[in-house]
Amino acid sequence: MSTLPADRACATGPDLPHPTVTCVFAVTDMPPRNAAVSVTSGHDGGGPLRVLAAGPLYLVVQDVPAAAFGEEALTERLNRPDELERCARAHHRGVETAASAGPVVPLPMATLYLDDHNAVRAVTARAASLRTLLDRLRNRTEWAVKVHGPGIAHASGPAGGGPADGRSYLRRVSERRRTEREERERALARAHAVDRELRRYAVAATRHRPQSEQLTGRSVPQLLNAAYLVDDGRRAEFVRAVGELARDAHRSALEVSMSGPWIPYSFARSDEAEGDAYQEAGA
Repeated sequence: MSTLPADRACATGPDLPHPTVTCVFAVTDMPPRNAAVSVTSGHDGGGPLRVLAAGPLYLVVQDVPAAAFGEEALTERLNRPDELERCARAHHRGVETAASAGPVVPLPMATLYLDDHNAVRAVTARAASLRTLLDRLRNRTEWAVKVHGPGIAHASGPAGGGPADGRSYLRRVSERRRTEREERERALARAHAVDRELRRYAVAATRHRPQSEQLTGRSVPQLLNAAYLVDDGRRAEFVRAVGELARDAHRSALEVSMSGPWIPYSFARSDEAEGDAYQEAGA
């Protein structure tokens, strides 16, 4: 996601020079309809969502109370899982509203400015790069693909049969570990082959850190956690390719799953990493 230099609200006392601060959800070059904006709720305790013009660009913003969004207060709130989820959901609603009319660059959650003037100034200073990024994202959506591999069975007790002398035991343990390592390497290779194939259908791709089994709720490891930016005109091709790969992977006890289309959070960056992602997908 794009990061703009924010004049953060840090006041937390009762005598605030700015009782509210401007929270910016996203940047677009096609303003959403007022009807869509007016029915969307933002952060609790804030005002209604509204559209703010910034030269050729538009921001979806909300006035939020400075006391609740000051640095200390916000940090304390976001360290609580329930508050973090509530803020994340509100942020996503704002981004979705901005994306209802065209391409969108989501800003990091709780991007705050002291007032509208500072928000507009920060965005217009980067208008050229933001417009370039919006053009990249136009008529494209993000698709998430995950590959889960077979769990490795760890036997308990002596490894295999035969005499239980120390040398034989250590040899069998070593052989078992080598077999497990080779099985995982083969599974990873198959997962990477899925990624290479899907990059043929995408204009950009990126790999995220695999999620833990605790987070996924699965008893098998996640071998691939990737996102692909796909032209809407190639959507059917991409979905069909994922389906074919999933059927092939099933024979090797791998599971390939897909979700989307999503707002392209993973590709809404105008830094050098974004350029690298585009080059890698086209290679």
